[in-house]
Amino acid sequence: MVRNVRKARRLMVGEETFLWSLRHRHHGESGAYRDCCEVLGIRRDGGGRLTIVFSDGPGRLVPDGFMPTGFVGTTEGGVLNLHEPGTVRALLDEARSRGWQPEETSAREMDGWTLFDAVARSRNVVPPS
Repeated sequence: MVRNVRKARRLMVGEETFLWSLRHRHHGESGAYRDCCEVLGIRRDGGGRLTIVFSDGPGRLVPDGFMPTGFVGTTEGGVLNLHEPGTVRALLDEARSRGWQPEETSAREMDGWTLFDAVARSRNVVPPS
């Protein structure tokens, strides 16, 4: 059975339940897309919402119609699969360590690239130096 990609997925962290979903955002017309982003939305059941955005830019690999959705990386190496619950959990943990509090009812947006290196190291997906 194929999973409905529009339906939020559940992530358990201890006794807390989080819901998360991934979408792709861009501007332009078919075949001429620009400003591509992968947008990961995480919210705690009954709490606030965190949006982690991975925007296109120099040295950044973001799906643009030629690479699979959900994969973000850098030209120096290291790729995260945003469809993997372990990657979402690592991003959630890193965002919490940087001050996001899921009990707040307000929405917060974070630049995913500020979390990328720490999460890539924790997921063991960076090339050896």
